[in-house]
Amino acid sequence: MVNDPVADLLTRIRNANLIFKNKVKLPTSNFKEKIVSVLKKEGFIKGYNVIEKEQKKSLLIYLKYGNKGERVITHLERVSKPGRRVYVNKEKLPNLLDGLGVCILSTSKGIVTGKEARKLGVGGEILCYIW
Repeated sequence: MVNDPVADLLTRIRNANLIFKNKVKLPTSNFKEKIVSVLKKEGFIKGYNVIEKEQKKSLLIYLKYGNKGERVITHLERVSKPGRRVYVNKEKLPNLLDGLGVCILSTSKGIVTGKEARKLGVGGEILCYIW
């Protein structure tokens, strides 16, 4: 049993990325699907599929690499954890690497990036940093 499904998702992506795997498969949930859709929209992964086999749903994530085989994801960090939640208001949203990094937040408007949260004028729980 996994206590922190978001950390499990990020760790599986990070580990597969370190050994240059093309895809990674893991159990799915709606929350994980929304996080992965943000990663897809920001261009960190090629895509993803939800596979249902014998009433069990799995998430298949296709990782992305550059033309010369370099990693697109160089850093993936879980920020808010079950033992220590990290919240920010709309005035203190982080700007990572002058806009090159992405902060993924859980807000009242759904799972969004820091940039989208600024446009919406909302704060929330910082899930992870990625660049």
